[in-house]
Amino acid sequence: MWNTAGKAGLALAAASTAYLFANQFMSQAEIPAFLNSILGFVLWAAKFVGCIWIMKFFMKKYLSKNRVTGNGSTFRLGVMMALLSAILYSGAAFANVAFISADLFDEQMAAMMQQMAPMMDSNTMSMMDTYMENLPQITFVSNFIYCFIFGTVLSYILSRNIPSKDPFAEYKPDEQ
Repeated sequence: MWNTAGKAGLALAAASTAYLFANQFMSQAEIPAFLNSILGFVLWAAKFVGCIWIMKFFMKKYLSKNRVTGNGSTFRLGVMMALLSAILYSGAAFANVAFISADLFDEQMAAMMQQMAPMMDSNTMSMMDTYMENLPQITFVSNFIYCFIFGTVLSYILSRNIPSKDPFAEYKPDEQ
């Protein structure tokens, strides 16, 4: 079960990480705002549907290889997938903020601070500096919590019908 969950977690994290970097690239590209928002929505929808499809695919694949009798084992598999993909994706997001695109985040924060400085007092400015210092950790924890909860809820929804239930299982014809 862990082997299947690991492969699925890697696939889910790869899809989400690809979306992360594609969205980041689009925000830096010289694309008109309207087109950027349309492309962003299309990418988000593709990631959303793709992640649901990936989880369902691996649940059904596990079911076909292992004669699972109840929905509980597919739910457990889904929770394992959610856990592993949340760790991998959160690690990629952390690396992006801390190392890969650290300059981009610093530039964006500096521009925001410059624009908002007249409206902030010294305490708020100090708090924003502390926030920026802890941004990679905040990114990791918040992404991990979100991805794990989303994956667990999705796993619960999908596992209700994997394996499918026989509506006539309790029907027993009269023996005459």
